[in-house]
Amino acid sequence: RPEQVHYLRNVLRLSPGVELAVFNGCDGEWIARIDELGKERGSVIPDRKLREQTCAPDIWLLFAPIKRDAIDLVSEKASELGASRIWPVLTRHTDVARVNVERLRANALEAAEQSERLCVPTVEEPGDLPKILANWPAERPLIVCAEIGDAKPIADVIAGLPKGPVAILIGPEGGFARSELDMIVAKPFAHPARLGPRILRAETAAFAALTCWQALKGDWA
Repeated sequence: RPEQVHYLRNVLRLSPGVELAVFNGCDGEWIARIDELGKERGSVIPDRKLREQTCAPDIWLLFAPIKRDAIDLVSEKASELGASRIWPVLTRHTDVARVNVERLRANALEAAEQSERLCVPTVEEPGDLPKILANWPAERPLIVCAEIGDAKPIADVIAGLPKGPVAILIGPEGGFARSELDMIVAKPFAHPARLGPRILRAETAAFAALTCWQALKGDWA
């Protein structure tokens, strides 16, 4: 990728012959030697394997897009916290009209490199909430962070779920519309969850929910 070549050549000021750690999301982490480093293209020669390939737990984060700095932070921290898929979701009260998915992917990739995870989360194109729910895989529980009906504390919700694929849904800053809440609670795979007594910003809610899941059922447990 040109931006990676630029970073190695112009920021780190590396040159052919230098060794560095590399990964491709499939074959583990390797020590490799820079073979070529041009203006837009480069190549490395793998030498020895440092770590076998591992992947983060299968947890998706779905969230209503928010303003630029905050949405960049979501993609970065969700990657650090081990999300396997990051998915902007358009709701009735979503304020942001356009999402720069390529920038989110770049943020997720950089965070994966810095946190030394060996797989990069998939960042999806934004999707409409009703369409996503209509095509939802029934075997994947969806933890919905919203004050819906008899929503339980998120720790209780997570504790009641089996280990395995799961997803977390964070609503927009203005909350879900009533019609959306009715649609969500009607889904058998949806599990409403409360995030405590304080009102959290959307990005804070995403980090809090991911942290709770990782601590109770993820690779922190």
